[in-house]
Amino acid sequence: MSDRPRSIDHLLPLKPKVLHILLALADGPRHGYSIMQEVAARTDGHVRVWPAAMYGTLRELEDLDLIAESEKRPSDDDERRRYFALTPLGKRVLGGEVRRLEAIVAHARASRALRKEGRA
Repeated sequence: MSDRPRSIDHLLPLKPKVLHILLALADGPRHGYSIMQEVAARTDGHVRVWPAAMYGTLRELEDLDLIAESEKRPSDDDERRRYFALTPLGKRVLGGEVRRLEAIVAHARASRALRKEGRA
């Protein structure tokens, strides 16, 4: 296997729920229910990831090597919970998606369509 990082272009753009799940994991390992709570909190309830979608998506993200099960967990936690963390590839993909969205926002802000009337 090559030491050269693989391209992430084929993984972008991310689906909104995937972006929010990766963002929730950017702060550290979490279990599924905690991810759902974090997504709802970060979006003021506008984005909700329901359990059926959550666990299917977590499996897909594991298969893509964007997340992996983490051994880091609170000592007093239920041992049946599975904690997930971003992989190095997952961090690169999240960073790439954030840069892609920032470029779109910059373009939108510079667009004449968004300028207020009477201003040049």
